[in-house]
Amino acid sequence: MIVMVLSACPAGLRGDLTKWLLEISPGVFVGQGSARVRGLLWERVTELSKDGRAIMVYSSDGEQRLRFKVHRHDWTPIDLDGLTLMKRPATPGSGPTRRRGWSVASRQKSARQPSWRRQSRNE
Repeated sequence: MIVMVLSACPAGLRGDLTKWLLEISPGVFVGQGSARVRGLLWERVTELSKDGRAIMVYSSDGEQRLRFKVHRHDWTPIDLDGLTLMKRPATPGSGPTRRRGWSVASRQKSARQPSWRRQSRNE
């Protein structure tokens, strides 16, 4: 099984892929083919895609039973202990944010203490 997803690729490349694969949605191609055909199709995609992006998922032996190939895409396949995962780039502000200073509970507790205890604590 071969699945190809093309983005921002020329229409001629999409027409060329329809000779071998079915286009089930704009830019999404699915079909069966040998390893040789798959390799030749991938070469064709990398040559003709210009500024476009492409991802190919195909059947293989292994625990996941599939593999990935990526061309000019932000997401990259990485191997993690025998499993292939797709690593996507981090966007600014997407990570956990830490607030500086005391927690709300700590501030409330210190506010309940007499002023002479708060001063000795800060010294």
